[in-house]
Amino acid sequence: MSYQVIAQYRARPDTADQVAELLPRLAAASRTEAGCQAYTVNRDLEDTARFVIVETYRTAEDLATHRETEHFNEIAVGQIIPLLAHREVSAGQLDPV
Repeated sequence: MSYQVIAQYRARPDTADQVAELLPRLAAASRTEAGCQAYTVNRDLEDTARFVIVETYRTAEDLATHRETEHFNEIAVGQIIPLLAHREVSAGQLDPV
């Protein structure tokens, strides 16, 4: 079993390219965490202000640790979130079917 996060971001139209530049930096830093098993950033080809991020952690505790990291707080909280028009995040323990 793993703990997954699916985040959907909608950037403001004037900030979508900035978000597209910042998300790979956050993903790269997050992938270095011991509990992070995967971190994938996707941008909608038709609606370029829409991003879908899929993160996989070993446990909920690993996700909590991720949210305490310097890179999460500096890049996600400090730089990306202020550029968004909307953000929806769901998380839970998932098993492949």
